[in-house]
Amino acid sequence: MKHTKRARELRRNSTDAESKFWSMVRNRQFQGLKFRRQVPVQGFIADFVCYEVKLIVEIDGGQHADQTARDAFRTNRLHDAGYRVLRFWNNDILTNPDGVWQALESVVEHQKAPLPGGEGLG
Repeated sequence: MKHTKRARELRRNSTDAESKFWSMVRNRQFQGLKFRRQVPVQGFIADFVCYEVKLIVEIDGGQHADQTARDAFRTNRLHDAGYRVLRFWNNDILTNPDGVWQALESVVEHQKAPLPGGEGLG
Protein backbone atom coordinates (compact mmCIF):
# COMPACT_ATOMS: atom_id res chain seq x y z
CA MET A 1 0.00 0.00 0.00
CA LYS A 2 2.90 2.33 0.81
CA HIS A 3 4.27 1.98 -2.74
CA THR A 4 0.88 2.61 -4.33
CA LYS A 5 0.45 5.87 -2.44
CA ARG A 6 4.00 6.98 -3.29
CA ALA A 7 3.51 6.04 -6.98
CA ARG A 8 0.37 8.15 -7.11
CA GLU A 9 2.26 11.07 -5.59
CA LEU A 10 5.09 10.68 -8.14
CA ARG A 11 2.60 10.67 -11.04
CA ARG A 12 1.18 13.97 -9.80
CA ASN A 13 4.66 15.52 -9.48
CA SER A 14 6.42 14.39 -12.65
CA THR A 15 9.68 16.00 -13.69
CA ASP A 16 9.86 17.80 -17.04
CA ALA A 17 11.78 14.85 -18.49
CA GLU A 18 9.23 12.33 -17.21
CA SER A 19 6.38 14.41 -18.67
CA LYS A 20 8.18 14.63 -22.02
CA PHE A 21 8.82 10.87 -22.13
CA TRP A 22 5.22 10.16 -21.14
CA SER A 23 4.01 12.36 -24.00
CA MET A 24 6.14 10.21 -26.35
CA VAL A 25 4.79 6.81 -25.26
CA ARG A 26 1.32 7.33 -23.77
CA ASN A 27 -1.82 6.05 -25.49
CA ARG A 28 0.16 3.33 -27.30
CA GLN A 29 2.01 5.90 -29.44
CA PHE A 30 5.16 3.80 -29.39
CA GLN A 31 4.74 0.65 -31.52
CA GLY A 32 1.25 0.15 -30.11
CA LEU A 33 2.69 -0.82 -26.73
CA LYS A 34 1.06 0.20 -23.48
CA PHE A 35 3.32 1.96 -21.02
CA ARG A 36 2.36 2.72 -17.44
CA ARG A 37 4.08 5.35 -15.33
CA GLN A 38 5.26 5.26 -11.73
CA VAL A 39 4.37 1.63 -11.11
CA PRO A 40 5.34 -0.53 -8.12
CA VAL A 41 7.45 -3.46 -9.41
CA GLN A 42 9.40 -5.91 -7.24
CA GLY A 43 9.39 -3.57 -4.24
CA PHE A 44 10.54 -0.54 -6.27
CA ILE A 45 8.65 2.18 -8.10
CA ALA A 46 9.58 2.09 -11.77
CA ASP A 47 9.27 5.31 -13.75
CA PHE A 48 7.75 3.56 -16.80
CA VAL A 49 6.82 -0.08 -17.42
CA CYS A 50 5.70 -1.92 -20.52
CA TYR A 51 4.51 -5.35 -19.39
CA GLU A 52 4.07 -6.61 -22.97
CA VAL A 53 7.83 -6.66 -23.55
CA LYS A 54 8.90 -6.64 -19.85
CA LEU A 55 10.68 -3.32 -20.22
CA ILE A 56 11.29 -0.72 -17.53
CA VAL A 57 12.45 2.77 -18.49
CA GLU A 58 14.08 4.86 -15.79
CA ILE A 59 14.53 8.62 -16.23
CA ASP A 60 17.45 9.68 -14.07
CA GLY A 61 18.21 13.13 -12.72
CA GLY A 62 21.50 14.37 -11.32
CA GLN A 63 20.96 12.68 -7.95
CA HIS A 64 21.52 9.31 -9.63
CA ALA A 65 25.18 10.18 -10.29
CA ASP A 66 25.74 9.74 -6.54
CA GLN A 67 23.73 6.54 -6.12
CA THR A 68 25.18 4.19 -8.74
CA ALA A 69 25.45 1.26 -6.31
CA ARG A 70 21.80 1.61 -5.31
CA ASP A 71 20.72 1.87 -8.96
CA ALA A 72 22.82 -1.21 -9.87
CA PHE A 73 21.21 -3.22 -7.05
CA ARG A 74 17.76 -2.15 -8.21
CA THR A 75 18.54 -2.95 -11.85
CA ASN A 76 19.86 -6.41 -10.91
CA ARG A 77 16.72 -7.19 -8.91
CA LEU A 78 14.54 -6.14 -11.83
CA HIS A 79 16.66 -8.19 -14.27
CA ASP A 80 16.27 -11.19 -11.97
CA ALA A 81 12.50 -10.72 -12.23
CA GLY A 82 12.78 -10.85 -16.04
CA TYR A 83 12.70 -7.14 -16.88
CA ARG A 84 15.02 -5.27 -19.17
CA VAL A 85 15.92 -1.89 -17.65
CA LEU A 86 16.75 1.06 -19.88
CA ARG A 87 18.03 4.26 -18.29
CA PHE A 88 18.08 7.76 -19.74
CA TRP A 89 19.33 10.98 -18.19
CA ASN A 90 16.84 13.84 -17.96
CA ASN A 91 18.99 15.78 -20.40
CA ASP A 92 18.73 12.97 -23.00
CA ILE A 93 14.95 13.11 -22.92
CA LEU A 94 14.78 16.90 -23.09
CA THR A 95 17.45 17.56 -25.73
CA ASN A 96 17.59 14.38 -27.83
CA PRO A 97 14.14 12.78 -27.95
CA ASP A 98 14.87 11.27 -31.40
CA GLY A 99 17.92 9.46 -29.99
CA VAL A 100 15.85 8.21 -27.07
CA TRP A 101 13.17 7.00 -29.49
CA GLN A 102 15.79 5.12 -31.55
CA ALA A 103 17.32 3.51 -28.46
CA LEU A 104 13.87 2.45 -27.31
CA GLU A 105 13.09 0.97 -30.74
CA SER A 106 16.31 -1.02 -30.70
CA VAL A 107 15.64 -2.48 -27.26
CA VAL A 108 12.00 -3.28 -27.99
CA GLU A 109 12.84 -5.02 -31.27
CA HIS A 110 15.34 -7.15 -29.36
CA GLN A 111 12.75 -7.94 -26.67
CA LYS A 112 10.13 -8.93 -29.25
CA ALA A 113 12.46 -11.25 -31.19
CA PRO A 114 11.73 -14.96 -30.74
CA LEU A 115 14.31 -16.96 -28.84
CA PRO A 116 16.75 -19.09 -30.87
CA GLY A 117 15.57 -22.57 -31.81
CA GLY A 118 11.92 -21.63 -31.54
CA GLU A 119 11.99 -21.40 -27.75
CA GLY A 120 9.22 -19.32 -26.33
CA LEU A 121 6.98 -19.66 -29.36
CA GLY A 122 3.32 -20.49 -28.81
